[in-house]
Amino acid sequence: MSKLMLDLQGLSLTPAEEQLLLRPAVGGVILFSRNIQDAAQVAALSAEIRSIRPDLLLAVDQEGGRVQRLKQGFTRLPPMRELGRLYELNQAAALDTARLIGQLMAAEVIQVGLDISFAPVLDVDYQRSEVIGDRAFASDINTLIALAQSFIKGMQLAGMAVTGKHFPGHGYVAGDSHTCIPVDERSLETLQASCLKPFVALASQLQGIMPAHIIYTSVDSQPAGFSKVWLKMLRKELNFTGMVFSDDLAMEGASQAGSFPQRAAAALEAGCDQVLVCNNPTAALEVLDWLETQDLEPCTKIAALKAQPATSNNWLNSPEALLARQLADHLVTKDLQSVLHLLT
Repeated sequence: MSKLMLDLQGLSLTPAEEQLLLRPAVGGVILFSRNIQDAAQVAALSAEIRSIRPDLLLAVDQEGGRVQRLKQGFTRLPPMRELGRLYELNQAAALDTARLIGQLMAAEVIQVGLDISFAPVLDVDYQRSEVIGDRAFASDINTLIALAQSFIKGMQLAGMAVTGKHFPGHGYVAGDSHTCIPVDERSLETLQASCLKPFVALASQLQGIMPAHIIYTSVDSQPAGFSKVWLKMLRKELNFTGMVFSDDLAMEGASQAGSFPQRAAAALEAGCDQVLVCNNPTAALEVLDWLETQDLEPCTKIAALKAQPATSNNWLNSPEALLARQLADHLVTKDLQSVLHLLT
């Protein structure tokens, strides 16, 4: 049924993990820093997983800035905020750079055998949320949408499906849903005029969406990822037809839903297609055991998120890819003038 995405303990599979991945309720694997040494090792781990279950979706968080798992042998990527700063100086240059950075990120991830990076962040930066902060493209919504659209184009040119997060918007709350259950008390009308706009504008270009573990009290008493109201809105009003991933069910923001099997049940019942349980092997096993007692429809959307490596392999050796790496280097050091110099 492929409903669970889980993580691994180390740099290669243990015998127990080899058996775990054979269980049909497992649908994907997400890598964290503990699973990553360098590009060659990640490629070997990806191949090891695929030799057991070629149908699994292999994921990583490779946004850039402080959220970049793949480092040794990969380009250091800037936080998306630097693209927003560049946009203030030269819109055309910023849009070109966003496309190139998106393509570079995706191509490097695909090259080591992974399918997706959970990116981009579509949250608006209200300068309130430390966990979002410079992960957001901008505070101005139109700027955010324009840059995200170019970044998305780059990812897709590389052959990677795109997952927008955190629906319907994580940027306004100060609390970190990893460690608490944040509450956003704004009206639906306010949300529609702000945080929801990037998702409305870009839903048709996304293959995946990850809802936030945030309670929006004017809409529902449940966090968005457990809310039939929010996920129905996503499907019916935004006409989103892709994969809905729960955010990590081991986060504190998910705790309101109860035990781990209860969290998985609530997320799937609300409309999530696949649930993530990370950094808690016992919890992942509890969810897996529970899933195997359920008569659930198979997850049919994984195939649409599998990487297309033929699209990106040649590009990584191209002059355009070299330019993308140079642009990334300058953005990491906040040297925007050098970025403009390269593009003009």
